[in-house]
Amino acid sequence: MFESLNEKLELALKSLRGERTLTDLNIADSVKEIRRALVAADVNYKIAKEFTDKIKDKALGTENVLKAVKPGELMVKIVMDELVDLMGGQASGLNLSGQPAVILIAGLQGSGKTTFTGKLSLFLKSKKNKKVLVVACDVYRPAAIDQLTVIAEQVGVEIFKDPDNKEPVVISKQAIEYAKVNKFDVVIIDTAGRTSVDEDMMTEIAMVKDAVVPQETLFVVDAMTGQDAVNTAATFNERINFDGVVLTKMDGDTKGGAALSIKYTTGKPIKFVSAGEKMDALDVFYPDRMAQRILGMGDIVSFVEKAQEQFDEKEAKKIESKIKQNKFDFNDFLAQMEQIKKMGDIKSLLGMIPGVGSALKNVDIDDKAFKKVEAMIQSMTPKERANPDLLNMSRKNRIAAGSGRTIHEVTAFIKQFEEMKKMMFMMTKGNNMAGMMRQMQNMRRN
Repeated sequence: MFESLNEKLELALKSLRGERTLTDLNIADSVKEIRRALVAADVNYKIAKEFTDKIKDKALGTENVLKAVKPGELMVKIVMDELVDLMGGQASGLNLSGQPAVILIAGLQGSGKTTFTGKLSLFLKSKKNKKVLVVACDVYRPAAIDQLTVIAEQVGVEIFKDPDNKEPVVISKQAIEYAKVNKFDVVIIDTAGRTSVDEDMMTEIAMVKDAVVPQETLFVVDAMTGQDAVNTAATFNERINFDGVVLTKMDGDTKGGAALSIKYTTGKPIKFVSAGEKMDALDVFYPDRMAQRILGMGDIVSFVEKAQEQFDEKEAKKIESKIKQNKFDFNDFLAQMEQIKKMGDIKSLLGMIPGVGSALKNVDIDDKAFKKVEAMIQSMTPKERANPDLLNMSRKNRIAAGSGRTIHEVTAFIKQFEEMKKMMFMMTKGNNMAGMMRQMQNMRRN
């Protein structure tokens, strides 16, 4: 996400690192490169110019102050502040004041509305403790109702549908009455889209909105479509005056133009960003955190939050005790892998750690590597998992055959596990740094 923009902004700011002071000349050069980076990221030229003019004015106003701050660091701070402001300033929450609260989902076909409906349902159910009803109002797209039915079952929420009814206004009104009777907290209405903006779609979504009077109308847009996404958002906003934007497919080859331009163009905040097909791959949009990631600073706050969501204090104490006794086994390792997998895409997670994202930009990190390790552990007997010392060559051959891996892969994995186990044990002792460093070097070689 934003790799290209991040690289170009880094180059634009790099020229100031060797300077002693900010001058009209080096500020102008840096600002010109920042503007080029934004335009290359599919940001409208007018927006890019206004944005960089603000940076230039702020930078020129600091020429004679903050002498202790290096010019490069000062310019990064100015760009960071302006990026945050451009993307909305602060996170914008959902209005869930209704009984039930009604959320209307709008957008073009293929933008990810139905998948987002499922993700938002899970988010509200698991993180906000809400009883959610999803409503199937896409009566045109083949299998749209079936898709939402499967998703609703997957995330554990109820769906309201009427396959024989072709009137979205009627379906949505009936769904809200059903929700009131059955005491649902939130109703999420998934509406139909088209491959492009047309009058029939706009009229229909406006009629549904007038009929249900939602607390929130969210416009879902594919982040990979760049400036087209911004133009589509502006058109929808003129007709239905939505409350917020959802950027989907943020794990794809997005240049960043949509994230940087939508708030400026529509005046409406980005409320959520979605990356990946997993139902828990939905994040509240924080402009400051996104700006940090765009500038290659990582997003350690989001990383910690994701870790805390999966943190089991009781299990953690149990694992800690086993590590201290040097009894950490393959069952424990498998359990820890499951927790990491629940946090999301590994490369995206590592990209949240400052300095790691840029180091991994050309490295292919495949989440399927987990499956290879899982297959090897699951091919072990319960005794072997609990007692790694039992794994002689005969047993390793059996594990290799059972998991579909080579004997070399099995041997390498077991060796790496043993080295990791030793390193964790040393860390609990706190007095053998040299030994721990040797173990880390061995693991790196493997």
